[in-house]
Amino acid sequence: MSRTNFQDLLDAGVHFGHQKRKWNPKMAPYIYMEKNGIHIIDLHKTVVKIDEAAAVMKQLALAGRKILFVATKKQAKEIVAAQAQSVNMPFVTERWAGGMLTNFPTIRKAVKKMNTIDKMISDGTFETLAKRERLQITRQRAKLEKNLGSIADLNRLPSALFVVDVQKEINAVKEANRLNIPVIAMVDTCCDPTNIDYVIPANDDAAKSIALVTEVLCKAVAEGLEERKLEKDKAQDDSEEAAEAAPAPARRVRARRAPKAEAKPEEVKQEESAPAAEAAPANE
Repeated sequence: MSRTNFQDLLDAGVHFGHQKRKWNPKMAPYIYMEKNGIHIIDLHKTVVKIDEAAAVMKQLALAGRKILFVATKKQAKEIVAAQAQSVNMPFVTERWAGGMLTNFPTIRKAVKKMNTIDKMISDGTFETLAKRERLQITRQRAKLEKNLGSIADLNRLPSALFVVDVQKEINAVKEANRLNIPVIAMVDTCCDPTNIDYVIPANDDAAKSIALVTEVLCKAVAEGLEERKLEKDKAQDDSEEAAEAAPAPARRVRARRAPKAEAKPEEVKQEESAPAAEAAPANE
């Protein structure tokens, strides 16, 4: 896995933090300096943290786990949605529904409702309904698709969250913390990094910064998925070769018992008369 390029981060403006008066003192270890009233993030530390997060996400993808991407702010939603779709990962870019993680069974019921409506449309049942009912169901389907369509394939809780702007997505972070789900996040100088497992100190407002960090992480996920596919193919080939090389199971041949010879009538008579002759007393 290639290391993140320092110059690329610099060109994308990842180092620009918030104004000094808005800073969070807990972000002090990641701040390089202050310039014109704005904090500058230490990109050397950002490089290390991005590579650390990328390694974690690659291992999760390699293990077949799901990572939920969360970014509902205007300048991030389209970027994050496109990147998450490119690696077939679930994402939330419209609105974080309360209880999406802590009340996951209820969310799954809503997704199943959406699938039921799709089935009605495909099998023709939808057309038999009254016009008013069809309109209501169509509106309900559109609402479900907008909020939950991107997590329709998420059949169980994700193994990690990737979050852009932990202040805006505080509810998502809280739910993940409550369920001990690791959180990987872009954290700006105004945010509290305490509840984040993998902090990526970076500008979370600029579209270029968000795009670059998300792209690096998604490349790591893609590498993990590719390695997983290669391992599966290799295991399948090995099993096929082993099956071909194995000797055919030996057929168990049962020894046929020789048929019992039937005694001839004359032999039977002789055998019967022999004991009688022995029993008779000798003539004196």
